[in-house]
Parts: sequence; structure tokens; C-alpha cells
Amino acid sequence: MDTLDKTDRRILQVLQQDARLNTKEIAHRIGLSVTPTYERLKKIEKSGVIKSYVTLLEGDKVGKTLMAFCNVSLQLHSQPLIKKFEAAIAGMTEVMECYHVAGTYDYLLKVVVDDMRRYQHFLTNKLAAIENIGQVHSSFVMTEIKHTTAFELL
Repeated sequence: MDTLDKTDRRILQVLQQDARLNTKEIAHRIGLSVTPTYERLKKIEKSGVIKSYVTLLEGDKVGKTLMAFCNVSLQLHSQPLIKKFEAAIAGMTEVMECYHVAGTYDYLLKVVVDDMRRYQHFLTNKLAAIENIGQVHSSFVMTEIKHTTAFELL
């Protein structure tokens, strides 16, 4: 989709707050009738603007009480080694997010596990087992101040 008009953006803003809303509820919230809302939503979905519909869980309530951000440096930066690292990280369920970054480190990982013992297991048996790891520096989250998944669109 090349451009999103104001109405498309309002639809997306509403969906980012509650993706369970049906078309009638979305239409009511944005002040449009059901049929045009449905057609716009299908067009937006087809364009790939919406990646997926998900349920966000409260980590503490499902036993995931430890969150860490890991700064990772690689020893060498050849394309095959980078691809191998990224493939290994993509397969690790403890890694919730991974970013290739510029600066002092090469990657920033968001890791969520049950407790410190599980983090140590992850670090020593999974992350450190990847070929070409240079350094890992971990920062542990004490309090989450803000966490959002919604983009400001209006």
C-alpha cells in the first residue's frame, strides 16, 4: 500500500489498541459504515501493512520473570558467520527480539526467561555455544517503565 489516508490510519490506530474488535465495532469507533470499513481493512491486510494479529501476555503471570538485554559482539564479521549467528538466534525461544545494531556492539537481544538459573543456562549452553561470539554484556530489567507495540499514526 503506497499511502494510508486518514481513515486507514484511524482503523490501524483502533486495531493497535484492540485487535479483537470486529468490523462493526471498528466502523462505529471511526465513524464509518461497516461495508467501507471492511473493504478498507481487507485492502490494508492485503498490502502487508498488518504483520499479524497477536495476543500479548503478562510475563510475570506465565512464569517469565527475568528480562535481560544482551549486547553481543562477534569476533569476525564475514557474511557466512553473521548468517550462522542470526540463524542460531532465530531458533532460540528465549530471545524475544534481536537487532543488528551499529556502535560498540553488533547485536542487541531481548531475552526473557523464568529466573536467573534459566538465564545462566541460556547464556552458557546456548548463546556462548554459538561459533564466533566475542563478547556478551547483559543488563537486567528491574522495572518496566513503558512498553508499547503501537505506532503513533494520527
